[in-house]
Amino acid sequence: MAKNNFPEDAITTAANHIQDILSLAIQHSSQQRAIVISDAQCPLAVTLTEAYRRCLPTARFIDFDAVTSVDIFAAFKTLAPSDLVVLIQSTSFRLKDFRVRVELFAQSLKVIEHPHLARMSGIEGIYYIESLAYDPVYYRTVGHALKKKIDNAKSGVVDSGGERLVFSSPFESAKLNIGDYTDMKNIGGQFPIGEVFTEAQDLESVNGRVRIFAFADTSFTVNKPEKPITMVVTKGRVTDVIDSTPEFDKVLENIRADEGEVWLRELGFGMNRSFTENRIVSDVGTYERMCGIHLSLGAKHGVYKKTNFKRGETWHHVDVFAVTQLVYLDDEVIYQNGRILTV
Repeated sequence: MAKNNFPEDAITTAANHIQDILSLAIQHSSQQRAIVISDAQCPLAVTLTEAYRRCLPTARFIDFDAVTSVDIFAAFKTLAPSDLVVLIQSTSFRLKDFRVRVELFAQSLKVIEHPHLARMSGIEGIYYIESLAYDPVYYRTVGHALKKKIDNAKSGVVDSGGERLVFSSPFESAKLNIGDYTDMKNIGGQFPIGEVFTEAQDLESVNGRVRIFAFADTSFTVNKPEKPITMVVTKGRVTDVIDSTPEFDKVLENIRADEGEVWLRELGFGMNRSFTENRIVSDVGTYERMCGIHLSLGAKHGVYKKTNFKRGETWHHVDVFAVTQLVYLDDEVIYQNGRILTV
């Protein structure tokens, strides 16, 4: 069992942010029940569990390592639609062959998921706690405005300091991860939040070069090389790399081995201002919310279906993080100096 080595003010900060998430994003009320399932395998998990105890004094708390999967599913069955389940995970709880969140959404339960916490310690844990801050005015105003501009754009450019990646195509309808679940079937998901993402309708319309300062390596950890890597993209595929590293070469090698070529798919606008090019956490699923641009390599994307990709033949979705000086949608600058410009 890990000890809580975070200072008291960090726990207080976490509790304050979690209270905002519960009331403003999830809209959980005292009339609704809650179950918090957690482990104590890393300090950040212990800290978040204590923060939730302060915010949800009447909730049922379950130690994942002290019960069986049968016990946990029995606990889920005691809840009614719109009740809340919180999953605080040093790794990732898998009770069946699919993710627990899928099972909970099928029961119309609200879900807050904090996975892979063991990947973040020390100052990274502080960054994580700060990233839980929920500013509904910022996320909802900027997020919806950005979606509208993406959905109306006919083209786009990511300028990474002299290298330009050009999207000569309209974009797929952008998806929001901003803590606004209005008119959505499921309420909740993985936290922290802060992202608007899309991809080109015509993937082969994407050409040019882009410099990346970090990428998800084969251990699902954020890898930041000494100098940025330049990717050459031709008709939506990575055809060359400049200043690569053995770790990034291995990523590309794995994709090519399974899929034949390396497609570039997602264009993600991260909105979480707690993460930047210099404020990095090791967990990729957390860091992809960083305020900036990330792209995905590999043919896999669970949201956007393309006719040229057959189900069961796509295996990889690898996030890479672009050096970003400017982003254009049509002729309008939409990102500059570390900020999304929408209003």
